[in-house]
Amino acid sequence: MSHNLLKGKRGIIFGALDENSIAWKTAERAHEEGATFVLTNAPVAMRMGAINQLAEKTNSQIVPADATSLEDLENLVEKSVEILGGKLDFVLHSIGMSVNVRKGRHYTDLNYDWSQKGWDVSALSFHKTMQTLYKKDAMTEWGSIVALTYMAAQRVFPDYNDMADNKAYLESIARSFGYFFGRDKKVRVNTISQSPTATTAGKGVKGFDGFIEYADKMSPLGNASALECADYTITLFSDLTKKVTLQNLFHDGGFSNVGVSEMVMQKFTEEN
Repeated sequence: MSHNLLKGKRGIIFGALDENSIAWKTAERAHEEGATFVLTNAPVAMRMGAINQLAEKTNSQIVPADATSLEDLENLVEKSVEILGGKLDFVLHSIGMSVNVRKGRHYTDLNYDWSQKGWDVSALSFHKTMQTLYKKDAMTEWGSIVALTYMAAQRVFPDYNDMADNKAYLESIARSFGYFFGRDKKVRVNTISQSPTATTAGKGVKGFDGFIEYADKMSPLGNASALECADYTITLFSDLTKKVTLQNLFHDGGFSNVGVSEMVMQKFTEEN
């Protein structure tokens, strides 16, 4: 159901890879709510995904960009403003990658070159994106910038590996840059800490299937889906949340505030 929450708004959506991704669902929902936007992803990710189908479905243009490259980001912002016909009202940063996770390197035996690459893609790219938007004065007043994160930034999830460090850095950037973006441009910056979600990236984490079931049993409302996260993101892009900024917003069915659940305790009791 559409409420025209984003009617007339313009934006950029990073990271739509396939129909399982949160960025993909957000693009679909933003289109339904009346927004126009540019889709972007790294050239290598675009070859892997089906972003052209999404562009056709949402009547959007694609501008490829390596989010670690300032040159690419400057081109992306300039072209987006030109294509959309004005400054941007929203930006979604939905990017994350760990070479150590992909190649099975344990956290106690990291390849630091791979760590730096993952940090650049997953976290520093958020600073680079906002710095580019800030310097080019490309955001409208009361615009909204959102990045996706995960609770491993605050708590230990052993198999999340160095992505936990990347997410912690990402959340710090949101607060630090968000202060200046709010003070100088009246732009909101927030992160959404989402439930474990069965995206292409999420499935790359060791033991993911078992953990997603555990999280679901721990959460009084159950895990939040990719579509539900997209809905939540739309509210942050809308004018209904104009004074929400510098926040890490948990969207996890209550998981983040539960110490233990009866269902999880019952499982351990049964095993004993």
